[in-house]
Amino acid sequence: MGITKKPYKFMECEKREEKQFESMECGTSFTDSGTLGKHQRTHTGEKPFKCMECGKSFGWSSNLRIHKHTHTGEKPYKCKECGKSFSQIGHLKNHQRTHTGEKPYKCMECGKSFTDSGTFRKHQRTHTGEKLFECMECGKSFIDGTALRIHQRIHTGEKPFKCLECGKSFSTNRRLNIHHKTHTGENLFKCMLCDKSFTESRKLRIHHRTHTGEKPYKCIDCGKRFRHSETLRKHQWTHTGEKPYKCMDCGKSFCGKSFGWSSNLRIHKHTHTGEKPYKCKECGKSFSQIGHLRNHQRTHTGEKPYKCMECGKSFTDSGTFRKHQRTHAGEKQFKCMECGKSFSQSRNLRIHQRIHTGEKPFECLECGKSFSTKRGLNIHHKTHTGEKPFECMLCDKSFTESRKLRIHHRTHTGEKPYKCKECGKRFSQTGHLRNHQRTHTGEKPYECMECGRSFTDSGTFRKHQRTHTGEKPFECMECGKSFIDGTALRIHQRTHTGEKPFECMECGKSFTSNGAVKRHQWTHSGEKPLKCMECGKSFIERRDLRTHHRTHTGEKPFKCKECGKSFNRSGTLRKHQWTHTVEKPFKCMECGKSFIDGTALSIHHQTHTGEKPFKCKECGKGFTNVGNVRRHQRTHTGEKPFKCMECGKSFIDGTALSIHHQTHTGEKPFKCKECGKGFTNLGNVRRHQRTHTGEKPFKCMECGKSFIDGTALSIHHQTHTGEKPFKCKECGKCFTNVGSVRRHQRTHTGETI
Repeated sequence: MGITKKPYKFMECEKREEKQFESMECGTSFTDSGTLGKHQRTHTGEKPFKCMECGKSFGWSSNLRIHKHTHTGEKPYKCKECGKSFSQIGHLKNHQRTHTGEKPYKCMECGKSFTDSGTFRKHQRTHTGEKLFECMECGKSFIDGTALRIHQRIHTGEKPFKCLECGKSFSTNRRLNIHHKTHTGENLFKCMLCDKSFTESRKLRIHHRTHTGEKPYKCIDCGKRFRHSETLRKHQWTHTGEKPYKCMDCGKSFCGKSFGWSSNLRIHKHTHTGEKPYKCKECGKSFSQIGHLRNHQRTHTGEKPYKCMECGKSFTDSGTFRKHQRTHAGEKQFKCMECGKSFSQSRNLRIHQRIHTGEKPFECLECGKSFSTKRGLNIHHKTHTGEKPFECMLCDKSFTESRKLRIHHRTHTGEKPYKCKECGKRFSQTGHLRNHQRTHTGEKPYECMECGRSFTDSGTFRKHQRTHTGEKPFECMECGKSFIDGTALRIHQRTHTGEKPFECMECGKSFTSNGAVKRHQWTHSGEKPLKCMECGKSFIERRDLRTHHRTHTGEKPFKCKECGKSFNRSGTLRKHQWTHTVEKPFKCMECGKSFIDGTALSIHHQTHTGEKPFKCKECGKGFTNVGNVRRHQRTHTGEKPFKCMECGKSFIDGTALSIHHQTHTGEKPFKCKECGKGFTNLGNVRRHQRTHTGEKPFKCMECGKSFIDGTALSIHHQTHTGEKPFKCKECGKCFTNVGSVRRHQRTHTGETI
């Protein structure tokens, strides 16, 4: 029989206590061959001791004996001080040192002391950088075998530690023990400063640092300090770009390390499975993370444990609290390398960077629309489900987000917590305050690449971009009409439902939008808060002031693509475009006549009802619209505010001035399609066309006679009433129309006709 070669060598020595047996694999030495033989199994992978209960194998018989305690629940080693039991004698010895305070293992490098040799050895490797235990699956290395075994369960999916209360399984015994405390409510480790309790001594130690301000872990790259090592490790990946835990479903990578950060990967997987294992006992709502459930439960209890020492404001979760603290410090440590904008959170920076990259990683499975944030996708989902879980207790209005409900509540309370330091104006939302502050600074950070126009806020900028693309993504389900934004769609939908939720407190009149009721209220107060710096004229709406400015600058930014004519407002351009398409979408239900806009239809309706709601305060004459009554009032005041720059002649309205301009230019842009004759305005060409068609749409209700236009009908009416409203100032003679009085006046002046 040949001699078997042994995988170790015997060394000559003087003392028996020396380690004579060295491993050929790794060089580790042992005092006896038996211990060396057991050690060799770590290299060969041999596990000769098998558990009959679960089939698990072990390299040492003592490990098998200890393992059996997990099946029997036996913990034979009891602490005499506190009564706590342990499955291993070594664990009891280490525990007893927590009572005595003994830490016999001291590091010569940094002076730190430890209660047990295993933790001490692991700590020494943090100085040497030694990681002896390598994973065969992914190549990752670890400072001890236990960490390697726990890591390997990520690959195998093994969770051998099962809770007997609820059946949940865990990859480590430590996590099972921590979980048990959720059933027992046990919090053994209490902070002496604030009475807060913890399930682990490690968490208590970390918590203490919130009182002492201690941040012992420093980043070698940027000098930033952290309260615990895991946060430092995570931070260091922002320098290296390392993302070791990759999702196999979508390819997304996560910044996490050790087992604690693979939990981020597990949480992420819920977005694929839809699993929300944490359920609120109060309202039944489910969450993918235990932390989210805890924060949610505080909405029921009203608990806000995180209080700001600066302003006294309280918060339900630590993340929101930390964000708030940065508003006092002004700290924005995360800077975008593209545009230089800074953020108080790295998450906000990542979301912002998607503006530059165009990345929208969150896709709706219903319609395919993509979003740059998960929150944006969740809110969008509710447009498919119709879900509005947040209901106002005062008016029963519902919202898709709790944030929107909070803002809505302020419409009832009148609360405007955000104040402008420049002018003292207050706002109900912080975003509105930011936009307002730019009116003081003149900042318009959002520039359109198409036309160069700049905007103070992103929402108005996005809406503007749609004027170039023609995109109208918000469609009415009733009539199919599309809109540039959601607000316009909501206001439009009220034309179908008849809803007018905004009521004037002065007269009780209701309106479809908040803006409309505000504008109306100024008619009671007479307030016109927006003043033109050129001429002093005041306006109720900023939009009207902008349009008015164009009368000074001559700017006409809205151009017709058909004929090249330009206009100073978009609405006038739209109406003009209908003259090319002959589209008249607004139809009268009484007579079938069609109009190019709703205003013209409303005015026309009054010809059926006889309603003339706008009265002149001087003579009591009624008019169908406010523009006509304003023009009429100028006949009393003699005001002619529209002046011709060519000859100095003045007119009572802009239309008359425009027609007059054509006497200088000779322009007659409105052509008759029958004979080609030109006219200075659209009304004249319409009247002329009736001479070709024979149409006389204006009928006298007294005698049935018809006329080509409303002016001729009005003059004819006076033959029935005997009214002669136009009087000669020289002799007092009266006439039925202004043309007749003008001709008569020439008999006094001797002017040749």
